[in-house]
Amino acid sequence: MPDQNTNEPLPFFARFGLAFKVLFDGMLARQVSGLGLDTLPAPEIQEMARPDQSTTSGLFVFSALQREGRLIDFLQQDVAGFSDSDVGAAARVIHGGCRKVLDQYVTIKPVLTEGEGSVVSIPKGYDSNRIRVVGNVVGEPPYRATLKHQGWVATEIRFPKIAPDLDLRVLAPAEVEI
Repeated sequence: MPDQNTNEPLPFFARFGLAFKVLFDGMLARQVSGLGLDTLPAPEIQEMARPDQSTTSGLFVFSALQREGRLIDFLQQDVAGFSDSDVGAAARVIHGGCRKVLDQYVTIKPVLTEGEGSVVSIPKGYDSNRIRVVGNVVGEPPYRATLKHQGWVATEIRFPKIAPDLDLRVLAPAEVEI
């Protein structure tokens, strides 16, 4: 249990669990709503140069993964001290949100359709962007190898056009409640 008298932020999983408690316990929600959270000081924000057009789609994806799956919150949290069941419970929520983003913006298919563990033939002149040969690589292709991961390739991308005045450096806005 975190020390209640510290000025350190509450860890992600503690906040995650607390959010569910507040959501399902009306009396606790009433107590939390009266804490005067609107008086917290605003953190200092370090500015960086606006990204050029070549990075905006990547920032858009990070923003969407954070919005729907809280992926950045999860990745920024040190999960070493949490139980496997706590990590698993959070991972289910994160997985659902991130999968929603993937389904909304990208259609993907496997690079190789054989099942993992299958023996596959890698021909001479194979596309090294689509297939990475690992292990004890000796000689020249063709190779017979065991498929460790089928890979993924995007077959359709549906990113929206981004308004030029939208600051995509903001992956997730600060949330304040009034």
